[in-house]
Amino acid sequence: MDTDTNLITTDRVNGANVYGADREKIGHIDHLLIDKPSGNVAYAVMNYGGFLGMGAEEHPLPWKSLRYDRELDGYVTNLTNDQLTGAPERSEDWNRNRDYETRLHDHYGMPGYWA
Repeated sequence: MDTDTNLITTDRVNGANVYGADREKIGHIDHLLIDKPSGNVAYAVMNYGGFLGMGAEEHPLPWKSLRYDRELDGYVTNLTNDQLTGAPERSEDWNRNRDYETRLHDHYGMPGYWA
């Protein structure tokens, strides 16, 4: 990634590695979810687990739970492996369901992006 600026295009975020607090890779960002009314990024959907692309799960991480690390050239989260594996199961309408979003943010102990 280009580290000379604070701005980044979404095509460069997609595929970026995500690291845990221990700086070990836990997944990569598949895509972003943007709140239409505000234009703010609400979630980074991370591919997590699996082997060679098989059996991976998608976990929407609150965007505020990630911070860019120039040294790693990726994003770091303080969310734990237990938090990720115990996150509310994704439903078909997870990106249109405020109840799901509330449970997700409660699970991670973070305020909602709408707060």
